[in-house]
Amino acid sequence: MEEELIPKHIAIIMDGNRRWAKENGLKTAQGHKKGAETLEEIAKYCNRIGIKYLTVYAFSTENWKRTSEEIGALMFLFERYVDKFLQGAATDNMKLRIIGDLDDETVPKRLAKKMRELMDQTKDNTGLELNVAFNYGGRAEIINACKDIVSDVGQGKININDINEVLFNSYLYTHDEPDPDLLVRTSGELRTSNFLPWQITYSEFIFLDKYWPDFSKEDIDHCIEEYRRRNRRKGK
Repeated sequence: MEEELIPKHIAIIMDGNRRWAKENGLKTAQGHKKGAETLEEIAKYCNRIGIKYLTVYAFSTENWKRTSEEIGALMFLFERYVDKFLQGAATDNMKLRIIGDLDDETVPKRLAKKMRELMDQTKDNTGLELNVAFNYGGRAEIINACKDIVSDVGQGKININDINEVLFNSYLYTHDEPDPDLLVRTSGELRTSNFLPWQITYSEFIFLDKYWPDFSKEDIDHCIEEYRRRNRRKGK
């Protein structure tokens, strides 16, 4: 695809793993496993066609309310994939970044340590930048940015009159990346669920009535074609 005709940054709310598993007579953990396989396939495809940034909603701050059995299976799955890439599995030159609170005491320390190692290991890669939102909440991100700004004003690092959108953005996890051009949500739900509330202000939204494990490369192509048909005025 021609670079100017595709979005630079796609964000995806990967929804529907549990319902997919239930409808296929499988355990919830198997749905999450299939969802992880889908993500790996989609990320590599986006890298191949020239998408620069892909941000996916993998585990929210609200997901800790799920059963201990499901959380345990998810943490195992996260660690398995992190280990896979740390041990030399092909990343296709992708730069991997975890966005979310890794210092939170609810996050397993061993997993957080490995995630940081993986980010460091891939930081110089020049392909797709894959942001995995883990222990992420959009409101929490904004609140933490406000706290950091207040702290810096108090220490005299910045002047309160210098606070604007550009400065505020510099305190977010995605400070060095463009905002998503396109937000995709699977499973037929029509909400954004506390995902990137600051960053998706001008994003195009596409909601698909299919579960994430069934999402395919053809669906990415469909979303890009739909994006190309839209007239993005951004208030102009």
